[in-house]
Amino acid sequence: MKERLSFVFVEKGRVDVLDGAFVVVDEVHGVQTHVPVGTVATIMLEPGSRISHAAAALAARVGCLLLWVGEGGVRLYAAGQPGGARSDKLLYQARLALDDTLRLRVVRRMYEVRFGGPAPARRSIEQLRGIEGARVRKMYHHLAQRHGLKWNARRYDTEEWSSADLLNRCLSVATACLYGVTEAAVLAAGYAPAIGFIHWGKPLSFVYDIADLFKFETVVPEAFAAAKTGSDEPEREVRYRCRDTFREVNLLGRIIPAIEEVLAAGEIEPPQRPADTLAPAIVGGKGLGDAGHRG
Repeated sequence: MKERLSFVFVEKGRVDVLDGAFVVVDEVHGVQTHVPVGTVATIMLEPGSRISHAAAALAARVGCLLLWVGEGGVRLYAAGQPGGARSDKLLYQARLALDDTLRLRVVRRMYEVRFGGPAPARRSIEQLRGIEGARVRKMYHHLAQRHGLKWNARRYDTEEWSSADLLNRCLSVATACLYGVTEAAVLAAGYAPAIGFIHWGKPLSFVYDIADLFKFETVVPEAFAAAKTGSDEPEREVRYRCRDTFREVNLLGRIIPAIEEVLAAGEIEPPQRPADTLAPAIVGGKGLGDAGHRG
């Protein structure tokens, strides 16, 4: 995956196969843009894009993951074949999660990455989860003080959205944005969203684990800042802020290396790069766009 790390966003246009080539068609201006689908890991189809049956079939044949996402990846609605339909990453992840010793090593590394210091020694996963929860509550409290906002606790009801206060609604929107882009990265890397290490038994357990590594660096400060603005559309304000932050900090480009780093703490041999791996189609570099725009 590292050697094939390319995310291509299609914002507006029709994705199709024309004369044997995988292209994005701008039907307004009559422009066709060729996409080397065989060497692209993931195509993110944003609102305003359409894809033909032939294009979806070709992407599946060459192992290119198709994701139907919100703008900037702030939502993930559907996915094609994760990880090029390979199983080695899934088996590696499952082996780490099912062995108590290996799982604890991964959890401790997640703790270290999140809080920037070693995890307390001789603690179980449940004990580390409790310590983590206490530290997170303090972080929320400090952020509220910094922004001059009243903070009671993290309370929300998914069945009754309006029952939560403004700050909690902003936080819920922000974390949903983060989960969208994190799930996209997890699927693109070939891992299973449901096989978690700290979180367990939920469809997105691993997504929650990985998103937590970035939550207080990215979306939580934006939620507090949006709540302070007094916007008439605070949820929309949060989504735009998160979208721009994801691009500014190159979040998609950082999540997969972070996944590999925390899983490496299990100290077992990770899957080797397949012999037929292709070089990156689009070499990373500094984009030309400002925050909120394409590079």
